[in-house]
Amino acid sequence: MKLRPVAGVVLRQVYLLRGSPVRLVPMVTWVAIDIVLWGFMSRYLNSISGHGMNFVPTLLGAVLLWDFCTRIMQGVSTAFLEDVWSRNFLNLFASPLSIAEYVLGLILTSILTSALGLVVMLLLATLVFGLDFLSMGAALAAFLAILFTFGVTLGILGTAIVLRLGPASEWLLWPIPAMLAPFAAVFYPLSTLPHWMRIVAHCLPPAYVFEGMRAVLAGRPAPLELLGTGALLAVTGLLVSAWIYARVYRHAVRSGLLARYSAEGAG
Repeated sequence: MKLRPVAGVVLRQVYLLRGSPVRLVPMVTWVAIDIVLWGFMSRYLNSISGHGMNFVPTLLGAVLLWDFCTRIMQGVSTAFLEDVWSRNFLNLFASPLSIAEYVLGLILTSILTSALGLVVMLLLATLVFGLDFLSMGAALAAFLAILFTFGVTLGILGTAIVLRLGPASEWLLWPIPAMLAPFAAVFYPLSTLPHWMRIVAHCLPPAYVFEGMRAVLAGRPAPLELLGTGALLAVTGLLVSAWIYARVYRHAVRSGLLARYSAEGAG
């Protein structure tokens, strides 16, 4: 793997953002809306709660972490779709660019775009609603690492879906985070889920992150066993998604399905 082609993939996305700054607006707007809505909801719950419980770190922290994971997934998927929308996908692979270099470029692009949203979320949550995100301590790094890996996994799987089914299937990507959120137990403990949903939840790395977050915020030690399981599942999922993407790409090349990205894009 060469770094220069990877840098080229990232540089193309940087030029897209520089040439059209309006693309930055959705990266900031939606995360800001989420933080503001859930921040005021947390304050309202604090005002009516008779137990002196502070909902701000529990709910707002969960929103922040889940939005971070979602933005990572969308960063990978959107960078890929930019090449599809501009009918540039075939041109990329007419060059000596390997699939591994391309995917790594998408991941690095996602890091850059997601960092902007994360900074906005942290500023709003800290300055407006008083969220002390660093109170989670060293466990915070583990939470972010697991969610980042899972977000990349979803992004790669999403691009594989579009690559296999064609450009028109892009609409299948956007509901994925919302469909997974109930199973990931973002806002409530796993114990509240019915048995069959808990079985699914135990296969998702974010479920272990949010269980661990609630434990840390409750003043208990960071659950290393939960974090270890979540990390193992996240890494396994990433490797499986990379394997699936490589298989789908090889199939698309051998069967001529890549030609759709010129024909359908033109329509």
